[in-house]
Amino acid sequence: MRLVRTGVERAFAVQLRLWLRRSAANRGLAATAGTVTAMMLQSSTAVAVLVSNFAAKGTVNTAVGLAILLGADLGSAIVTQLLLVRQTLMIPALLLLGTVLFLKAGDRKLRQTGRIFIGLALIFVALDMLRAATEHIVDNPAALNILNYLQSDLLSAFLIGAIFAWMVHSSVAAVLLFVTEVAQGALPPEAAMAMVLGANLGGAMIAYVLTLAAPAEARRIIVANLVLRGGGAGLVLVALIFAPQFFEWLGAAGPTRVINLHLAFNAALCVLALPFVDLISKAAAGVVKPVNTDESDMAFTALDPAALTHPSRALSCAARETLRMGERVEAMLTSVNTIYNQWDNSVVDVIRTNSKTVTQIQNNIKLYLSKLNQQALDAETVKGAMDLSLLATNLAAASDLVGHRMVDLAHRLEHEQLSFSPDGQREIADFHDRVLANVQLALNVMMTQNPDEARELVAEKDSIRLVEQRLQRKHLERLQHGQSESIETSNIHQETLRALKQVNTSFALVGYPILLETGDLLQTRLSATPEGGTK
Repeated sequence: MRLVRTGVERAFAVQLRLWLRRSAANRGLAATAGTVTAMMLQSSTAVAVLVSNFAAKGTVNTAVGLAILLGADLGSAIVTQLLLVRQTLMIPALLLLGTVLFLKAGDRKLRQTGRIFIGLALIFVALDMLRAATEHIVDNPAALNILNYLQSDLLSAFLIGAIFAWMVHSSVAAVLLFVTEVAQGALPPEAAMAMVLGANLGGAMIAYVLTLAAPAEARRIIVANLVLRGGGAGLVLVALIFAPQFFEWLGAAGPTRVINLHLAFNAALCVLALPFVDLISKAAAGVVKPVNTDESDMAFTALDPAALTHPSRALSCAARETLRMGERVEAMLTSVNTIYNQWDNSVVDVIRTNSKTVTQIQNNIKLYLSKLNQQALDAETVKGAMDLSLLATNLAAASDLVGHRMVDLAHRLEHEQLSFSPDGQREIADFHDRVLANVQLALNVMMTQNPDEARELVAEKDSIRLVEQRLQRKHLERLQHGQSESIETSNIHQETLRALKQVNTSFALVGYPILLETGDLLQTRLSATPEGGTK
């Protein structure tokens, strides 16, 4: 499942982000987007984390985010149904095609599609292995006694299902195991149904734990979904305990009844709760309140003077401080999109404060590295210090672009009472979202120094350049057709696109030292693979 999810994220992350953000216009569309995305990612938890990030950045509100999660829970249940279909002949075909694409394809999306095919094949293989491994449980009297006990204690079965789903971090995997146990005759159907309901609670708990440190705007969505999914599962459990005959309509066979309960529960929850997401969101806002924190952290610095006598430690300190610069610029870039839609002096003040902080951090890093250079250093340390100094300069340039250039352009929109055309507004929002995703990727590369992610980051630099050129052409076409909004905001529109492209370039440079070290970067471009694509 992780192979599938990783392949989808690396190949189609931009499209998924745009799809989810654009679905905010309609609750039904939002739920549909959540369903499709969860089916692609094989995980409602992955969707929950993605949506919580959107909410934290103001991209979606709580009601829309909750609608997406309700759809994602349904999508996760549909995935479980699909994975239980035995496709023996597909396993070798998926493995062969996936391996060929992953090893030989020059295009990045085709390579990640190969990863997806391999993951799907291994899921089917794993299910066959589960069936083979559990078929002998029915011959063990002690194991059967334990499993049969759960038939008389559905509450314990419910809790075991919740704990197991949380431990494996996947309600899909938990449900697949429970259904397989029923099919093998090892687990009574009613106990498995209780465990499946518990898995729904455990699946919602995963996202809750992962977002405990997130802002209140993000946690409201997760908490609301946890209450709905967990509370709903609890109510159905009560019905299962006192009226088990009511569930016979789900199917005659035990495995069919168990898997259909999972699908029916999530479908009913989505249909019943979707009309009330606005009311539920207001209730969540009353329960989950923002925590007042002191955003002024200039007193903290990773630049330890005592580490200057240990060059490797000193470089690590400077790298940590440079990462802090990048995080500040990321926060600025996230906020600046807000003032393009509606001017807010408080948001502008935060952006400008962050810009000043970034400048101060850069000066501190340069001073620290200059002191380090006074030591007797080997060639590798000197190169590391130069790379960090250059990176800090690039991040400071990105900060200036956001904190001054883009803020000034947004102020012109407000001062002159202008607005972009609908197409122009959507294009800038989509382009901003794509650049922001690359900024976050660059921060990951700074932390992990992963060559594969560095390659993806540098490749995206060329993609962003081509997208910016295409958007500029589309803008000029609107000017030729005489659209008044496009004419009035032409300069602001074009300069905003250029500024975002330059911000992306500043962060893309994070990957260059890594790829130069691995030999994957020529002096002017990424080196080519034998298949003709970029390596």
